[in-house]
Amino acid sequence: MAQCPDEGLFLTLDGESNSIAIIVKHMSGNMRSRWTNFLTTDGEKPDRNRDTEFEDAPKTRAELTALWDRGWKFVFGALESLTDADMERIVTIRTEPHSVMQAINRQIAHYAYHVGQIIFLAKHLTAQATGKWETLSVARGKSAEINAKVAAGEVSQRATLFASNTSQNPSRSS
Repeated sequence: MAQCPDEGLFLTLDGESNSIAIIVKHMSGNMRSRWTNFLTTDGEKPDRNRDTEFEDAPKTRAELTALWDRGWKFVFGALESLTDADMERIVTIRTEPHSVMQAINRQIAHYAYHVGQIIFLAKHLTAQATGKWETLSVARGKSAEINAKVAAGEVSQRATLFASNTSQNPSRSS
């Protein structure tokens, strides 16, 4: 999102698509609902209105960033508070029981899906507007070079894949 021009954050590709801003709004609403009182209340909070998450996108990059950051604070706050004993517990999402690990995996898969959408849109809209895109992974044509450097112990694969200036904050990697 950092590379995407401001106007690109709010564009849709067609009438059935969501903008980056709408996807972030949805993710933030989901994160608040799922991770607030994660162990003690249903993950679908009664005050959540999921349908409105797809309406009225944030209007500015600052609003969008605030939603993104707030959502990830819910996630990491809940995860950091878990103990080994908590992993044995059962939580509910829409009254359906899940082990804590099932609930975590469910949410991480959901976020990966939407982050993929965000990256696809950001890359498309940024390249369209600026003619360039700084890859978030191994650049095209560089796989053999990176593999050789990893094998030689010159670089870490993780450091290479997440080497952007946002590596200190995983919530900012898109």
